[in-house]
Amino acid sequence: MIRKSIFFACLFVLLSGTTQLKAQQDRNHGIIWSSLQGLEYSVKAGFNIGGTSPVPLPEEIREITGYKPTICLAIEGDITKWFDEGKKWGMVLGLRLEDKGMQANAWVKNYSMEIIGDGGERLKGNWTGGVKTKVKNSYFSVPVLAAYRVSPRVKLSAGPYMSFRTSGDFSGHVYDGYLREGNPTGTKVEFKDDKIATYDFSKDLRNFQWGVQAGVEWRAFKHLNVNADLEWGVNDIFKSDFQTITFAMYPIYLNVGFGYAF
Repeated sequence: MIRKSIFFACLFVLLSGTTQLKAQQDRNHGIIWSSLQGLEYSVKAGFNIGGTSPVPLPEEIREITGYKPTICLAIEGDITKWFDEGKKWGMVLGLRLEDKGMQANAWVKNYSMEIIGDGGERLKGNWTGGVKTKVKNSYFSVPVLAAYRVSPRVKLSAGPYMSFRTSGDFSGHVYDGYLREGNPTGTKVEFKDDKIATYDFSKDLRNFQWGVQAGVEWRAFKHLNVNADLEWGVNDIFKSDFQTITFAMYPIYLNVGFGYAF
C-alpha cells in the first residue's frame, strides 16, 4: 500500500511538472512570437495626483485657501507596437481604470452657485465667501499614444486619451458668507457662525471626456518599469447644458507608478 502511494505521488509530481513545463514553453513561444512582430506588453499601477480646475482661474475665485489630494489609484494594461527594427518609433494602445479626485477650499466673490437650504429648498444666485469642494470621479480610459525610445531604458510617449465615467461626485458646502439670490444685487441670504449650506452637482457631470497626455517610462530592471504621465482634460467635466458654474472645469493630473514588462 505504501509503495502504491509513493508511486501515485511520484506520478502526480511528474504530470504536474510536465504540465507546468508545457505552459512555460507556450508562454515563451508567445513572447518570442510577439517580439518578432514588434509587440510588447506591460501592466502598471500608480497614483493620480492633481485637481479639477478652471484654466486660468476666473476673477470670481479670489484665493485658493486649501488643497488636499485624495487617494486616486490607476491600473493599466498596454500594448506597444514598434514600427522599425531598431524599436525607436511605435504606438501604444492602453486600457486604464482610474480615479481622479481632490478636496479644495477657496475664497470667492459673486461666484455662481446653487445651494441646498436647511429645509431642502434650493437657492440659486451669486455667492461671496468660503467654498469647500470635493471631487471623486472614476473612469474607464483608453490612451492612444505615439512612442519614441530615447535609449534602451527610456521611452517617451504622447497622444490623446478617451475616458468614460463610471461614477462621479462633485459636491461640497459654502460657509462664512452670503448668497445674493438671482443676481449680484438680489436678496441677501447670510451664512455665519459655523452655519453652512451644501451643494451637489454630481448629476451634471459629463459621461464622456477626452484629453491629451505625455509621459516618460524608465526601465529600472529587466521587467520593472517606473513611469510618470501628465494627463490634461480638454473638455469641461460638466454637461454642456449645465449653467450654474459659468466657467469650464478641467481634470489635470499627474500619474506616477511602476509596471511589469513581459
